[in-house]
Parts: sequence; C-alpha cells; structure tokens
Amino acid sequence: MKTKAKIKWTLDVLMTIALLFLMGYQFWGQAAYEWIGAGMFVLFIAHQVCNLNWYKNLFRGRYTPMRILQYMINILTIVAMLALMYSGITMSRHVFAFLPIQGGMALARRLHILGSYWGYVLMSLHWGMVLNAAVKGNMRQHKFQAVGFIISLFIAAYGVYVFIKRNFLTYMFLRSEFVFLDYEEPKLKFIGDYLALMGLCIFIAHYGAGLVKKTGSGRKEDGQ
Repeated sequence: MKTKAKIKWTLDVLMTIALLFLMGYQFWGQAAYEWIGAGMFVLFIAHQVCNLNWYKNLFRGRYTPMRILQYMINILTIVAMLALMYSGITMSRHVFAFLPIQGGMALARRLHILGSYWGYVLMSLHWGMVLNAAVKGNMRQHKFQAVGFIISLFIAAYGVYVFIKRNFLTYMFLRSEFVFLDYEEPKLKFIGDYLALMGLCIFIAHYGAGLVKKTGSGRKEDGQ
C-alpha cells in the first residue's frame, strides 16, 4: 500500500472512531464531546486535502453504475460531515465559544441530528465500498468465504434490530428534534450495538456493490 493510501486509510479509521464516540454524547459530557468533534473537524479537513485529485476527476471519465454509487455515498457523506461541523461550531460552549456567533441554534440543532445519524450510516456504507474494492477475485474463492458470509449475516441481522431499536429512521428524517439518551446504558453495550449497525451498513454496501458490478458491468473506480 502506498504512503498516501495509508494516510487516507488512517484518516478514515480515525474519523470513524471519532464519529462512534460522538454518537455517545451521554458518556463523555459536553467539553469532551466538543474536543472530539474539533479533532474530527481537523481529520475531515486533512482527508479532503488528501483527496484533491478525487475532486479534480469528478467530471472526467465514464460514469459506470459502480462509480455513480461510490460518488453518491462519498458526496452525501461530505454533506453530512459539513452539516455536523457547522452545527457543532454554532452550538459550541467550550472549544469554539470565543466565536461571535449569535442565534441559529434551532437550525444548528436540527442539522446536528441529521449530520450525526446520516453521517454514521453513510460513513459505514463507505467502509462497505472500501471493503468491496479491497477484496480481489481470488479472495472470493477462499474456503472460508461461506463462513465469513454467515457471520456477517448474523451481525447484519442484529444491526437491523439496533437500527429499529435506536430509532435511526426517526432521527434521520427528523421526526423528533430531541434525541433520547440513556445515561445508565453500559458503554460496551452501546459500542457493540453501534458496531453491529456499522456491520449492517458494510454488509449492504459490500454485497450491494458486488451486485452492481455484476448487473451493471461496473468497473473499479477510485473512491474517496
């Protein structure tokens, strides 16, 4: 793996970990939450700088179904992250409190909910696309492929349960402007649930991308 690819992969991992922590606001408190968010903001900027060539190639080349799918997930993820960053700065009481920002709290609160929940789902789908691109044809014939599929299917099934139980659709479509936080929930259970939900999204994106490649003759394109 080339150095630049390693840096991009590391940034992806760190952003995903940061977003997982940000979903658990109730465990860390306002100040820690904001510092984690500020760190994610820095990682996001660094990630965009590393992907300048991706932006340059947006209008070049042929758009296959696979490339369209990749670009849609990438662009929507960027939009969700921008909404999260803007709303986080606007509502900040610690890290960005020195900024002369007045008003706009109601809009910022809505954007923060949308950015958080959509961002987590889209970031997880992104990992599914990364996994699909990383799996080579010869690896698909590996003798443990069936076992891996069954395990991932069980994780995805539990992820569906988590998605419903934690009211993701409610917050993703802003049916409620107040997020229920369980301050008594064990941290390990929270992390396990959210990792299972991520597993569901990875499962959908990975096997969905494989289906697109087969039915749409999609070719591997470079992604963000």
